[in-house]
Amino acid sequence: MLLSYRFALLAGTSLLALALPALAQDAPTAETVVLDEVVLDATAPTQGYVVPTTQIATKTNTPVLETQQSVSVITRQQIEDQGAQNMTQALRYTAGVTAEPFGADPRFDQPRMRGFDVSNSQYLNGLHLIRDFGAMSLDLYGLERVEVLRGPSSALYGSGSPGGIINMVQKHAQPEDFSEAGVSYGTHGNASVFFDMNRAPSDTLAWRLTGNLANEQEQVEELENQRGYLAGALRWELDDVSTLDVMLSYQKDKPLSPTGVPHALTDIGDADDLRELYAGYPDEDDSDRRMLNLGVEYKRELDNGWRLEQGFRYQKFDWDYTGFYVTGLTGDMIGVGSTYQDETSDTVQVDTRLIGEAVTGAATHRLLFGLDVSRWSGRNATDFGTAPSLNWRNPDYSVPAPRSTWYNLVNDISLEQIGVYAQDEISWNNWRASLALRHDWAQQSGTAWNNFGGETDVSQKDEATTGRVGLTYLFDNGVAPYVSYATSFEPEIGPDNKGDTLKPTEGKQWEAGVKYQPEVIDALVTLAVYDLKQTNVTRNMGGDIGNIQIGEVHSRGVELEGTAELAEGWDIRASYAYTDARQKGGAEDGRRMPDTPYNSASLWLDRDFGNGFRLGGGIRYVGERDGVGADWLPTKVDGFTVGDVAASYTRDNIVASINVFNITDEAYISSCSGFGCFYGDGREVLAKLTYKW
Repeated sequence: MLLSYRFALLAGTSLLALALPALAQDAPTAETVVLDEVVLDATAPTQGYVVPTTQIATKTNTPVLETQQSVSVITRQQIEDQGAQNMTQALRYTAGVTAEPFGADPRFDQPRMRGFDVSNSQYLNGLHLIRDFGAMSLDLYGLERVEVLRGPSSALYGSGSPGGIINMVQKHAQPEDFSEAGVSYGTHGNASVFFDMNRAPSDTLAWRLTGNLANEQEQVEELENQRGYLAGALRWELDDVSTLDVMLSYQKDKPLSPTGVPHALTDIGDADDLRELYAGYPDEDDSDRRMLNLGVEYKRELDNGWRLEQGFRYQKFDWDYTGFYVTGLTGDMIGVGSTYQDETSDTVQVDTRLIGEAVTGAATHRLLFGLDVSRWSGRNATDFGTAPSLNWRNPDYSVPAPRSTWYNLVNDISLEQIGVYAQDEISWNNWRASLALRHDWAQQSGTAWNNFGGETDVSQKDEATTGRVGLTYLFDNGVAPYVSYATSFEPEIGPDNKGDTLKPTEGKQWEAGVKYQPEVIDALVTLAVYDLKQTNVTRNMGGDIGNIQIGEVHSRGVELEGTAELAEGWDIRASYAYTDARQKGGAEDGRRMPDTPYNSASLWLDRDFGNGFRLGGGIRYVGERDGVGADWLPTKVDGFTVGDVAASYTRDNIVASINVFNITDEAYISSCSGFGCFYGDGREVLAKLTYKW
């Protein structure tokens, strides 16, 4: 089956044309539950930490209590209170998520969930951010919230890690006037100027303009990232039943990655000094990244009680990068390697949905039918080279790094995918059941070339059927036990280390748990137990080794998370996770997945005193975990405990705040990989002044 974008658009139009007449029926309407106005719109600003309704799990605004998956939402208020500067920092207090496995890396976000890398399972406004090596890091100030859906989610979203997906919701135009502008400054030299202006000139039209200009200084003095972000949003109420949202954003930055240090050096060097060491050449570093996103969302209430929703996104991505990495330690000399990269890609996506209700006897069915099509095409030319060694005790950065290369690769690949899906959410008395089914067709085409193996045709076709089934019982006291089974499917982009195409990964999971949403306070508590398996798992071994498929991974664990407004002015978020993720079969049977601690926990408490003052503080613990050491053998990485504090004062229209991260200045290794060991951030103080009107 030849998949093309024209065919996908034609298929989408045909599906709607066939479905609409069939759905035009006068079925009885079940009694609907009236939700709070703030949570009805999945793009509206949220107040507080608790979000009872979100679209990420079902695409239908089903209450979180009634969904048979574990869901977390990091709201704008939580982001502001905790002073998060990027998406991975926003995830620090989320159960089951290793938010920063490589420390501070401004290039892209690479969190892990339930033992699996989810860097390629990130979404923007419900549409997949496709890239062959980790999703690009988006400006956090331009986001309204970050949503986390744990476990396989291919039944609605197609491609994705079985560990879960992360959806970032951009700031949309809102039907009211508000504005803010401000500045921030941090102890490492971080500085930013930002603004957010929303205007509603009429009852049917609203627009929003958001901008952020930042100079991000890493704890490694030689590295800084200059970033500019500008976004415009428009909301137009076309008539009484139709709404159109348009979002246009442009981000330009210069992210560079810390080089880390060789594994052997962590045993002999001082951690406080090593976390500030840069084993590269600042005069040779270069990074220029540009990203354009155009999104369109359309909603229309149909005459027969059904609703049509459609999301569209176009993305243009370009990145020219020169950086360095460590290769080993000989005496006092650190071996240094260089990377040169030229990457460009285009992505077009359309997701069209029909949502409505039907009644059969005493049961109410909320039905969803959808067609999801996408096309990604990218070209990535990467060279690995050598550079002069550096003395770690007294590095001399004045020696120019020669541009000699030993490994070159060029990937010129396109990926087209069509997914047709359906979902039935059934309500019968206190029972809630859901059944979702999806079939995907994927076609990869193009070539991969390297100077060792020459050119390889990577064309392949894959298709798979995935699903999810779940059952919940709602007790009158707010307790809701549930059980679910779900599967996942993810085509792999590019070849393995032998030049052969990679097999799609497949996952399956059993999950059982209980959710609690009391009536007396605004709170949501979730306990989940899961058993998750994935086959054809791919691991990047770096350098000329490249990608290999290691077989099956088996992950089992427990996650507990609670978010609540305990009393007037009190907000709390607490989490604990136990994760046991291991490779099954083969020569490395029993090997733990990297950067996955057995135990992790966090607690954040915030108090608004009602007189303008607000205080908050938290503690986060990440337990011992396996890393990748020399010769790609497992190595132990010690656990760590870090505390954060925050304070703010509001008077009239002015808000002054201060956040202190890692208040005890704990020096710890965030992770070890084949490219060395990377340290977490030390103490940082961030002050911010905001004027609102």
